[in-house]
Amino acid sequence: MFRCFCALDRMGEIVVPSKTDVWRFTQMVDASTLRKLNDTIVAMAARPCADDAAQALGLKNEIELQTVWLDSTALKANIHYPTDWVLLRDAMRTLMKATLLIRRHGLKRRMADPALFLRRMNRLCMEMSAARRKADSKRLRKRVFRAMKKIIKTARNHALRHRDILENHWPETDWSQVQAAQVIGRIDDILIRLPEAIEQAHARIIRGELTDNSKKILSLYEAQVNVIVRGKPEAEIEFGTSLLLAEQKNGLIVDWKLHEATAPNDSRQLEECVERIEQAHGQGALEGVVGDRQFDSPANTRWLAERKIYNGLCPRSPRELAKKSKSPKFQAAQRRRAQTEK
Repeated sequence: MFRCFCALDRMGEIVVPSKTDVWRFTQMVDASTLRKLNDTIVAMAARPCADDAAQALGLKNEIELQTVWLDSTALKANIHYPTDWVLLRDAMRTLMKATLLIRRHGLKRRMADPALFLRRMNRLCMEMSAARRKADSKRLRKRVFRAMKKIIKTARNHALRHRDILENHWPETDWSQVQAAQVIGRIDDILIRLPEAIEQAHARIIRGELTDNSKKILSLYEAQVNVIVRGKPEAEIEFGTSLLLAEQKNGLIVDWKLHEATAPNDSRQLEECVERIEQAHGQGALEGVVGDRQFDSPANTRWLAERKIYNGLCPRSPRELAKKSKSPKFQAAQRRRAQTEK
């Protein structure tokens, strides 16, 4: 009934790729090659139809590149809220689960049951959470954290011994060398970052010091995670990476910039974005730029005027916004911006 209502003979099945497939896609080509490929395809799609030949990509009409819509967004990392002492719990879980896996394949060193370490850490985490609601919360949190440090250091030593025995005796198991290397790498990743995570939590809880966001460990598993201050009601602060997107009228992405470190303000990214587009598609390819109020600044207004590019940016000033809103062209451009925001 729904198909008939929509006048569709059939509805294609949407298959969402798995995490493994997405990771495999990222390894196919590097970022520079992907950008060149995208620029080539967009340029071919924008090529007009010749009188005696079809359009380069077989399109009925070429796409328009005169105006682009800009927006920045946050790619959220798949992590929990980065509380300092919770990182120790994460390390404990990874180390003990890897140790338990090694022991199940016949490689053992003398130690208590790995599950016992997990239970002890979980108990300490519950005590840490409950301590903040008590009168002497600072003293209790320090006591619990010192117990956490003691047990995580013991677990680290056990995991290191099991990691070494696996590296030297993996042929005695039913694992391949690649499978053994996967488990070894899982342990190594935690062992490398664990001392810094312990020091970060120690500075926060014991010494009462704050850690700069640029030096803070937000996750033991995600390397490229930044603190992004969005200032929105539903997301005051997010954790991940910032992404700048530029798309044309039909929604095709013509430019992007993924910031592995802390991203600059949106207004400071506009000039670089326009220059990348003109470098790929020719000087003077752009006739207009549209974006939200975060991209507006006096410097950008002057720069766009000098380049004779239409300024469709939403002004920060309410008076200037009321003035520009009288223009039908500006109204249409801002209505189209809602699609980019989504």
